[in-house]
Amino acid sequence: MTDGPSPAHLHTWEDIPREKLNDDIERRLITGDNMMIAHVYIKKGGIVPKHSHHNEQITYILSGALRFLLGDDQTEEKIVRAGDVLVIPPHQPHSAEALEDTVDVDIFNPPREDWLDGTDAYLRDGVAE
Repeated sequence: MTDGPSPAHLHTWEDIPREKLNDDIERRLITGDNMMIAHVYIKKGGIVPKHSHHNEQITYILSGALRFLLGDDQTEEKIVRAGDVLVIPPHQPHSAEALEDTVDVDIFNPPREDWLDGTDAYLRDGVAE
């Protein structure tokens, strides 16, 4: 047995079942050893409640638009539209509202353990952390 790199894995988004988190939000996840990528589907008016995490996050909007509120007091606003990328540093409180039906790609380093083990109650129950 050799100690070489892990084998490469090819994934197809359509082959991954959508996980329904609530009436407005669904997602698909792909996880590597050190990173996670997700497709997140949010209906217009859907809310991601205020939360923070130790993971660095990059959000790339494929279609639609999200209004992010950033900071402890949620006073910094960023409108992120199709083609835009928002980088959220670790521990930065943030929330989001879908201004349109939206598909976004979220990339996390390290992977979000709460997303993997189902303890992400802020998304499932719609309650800010």
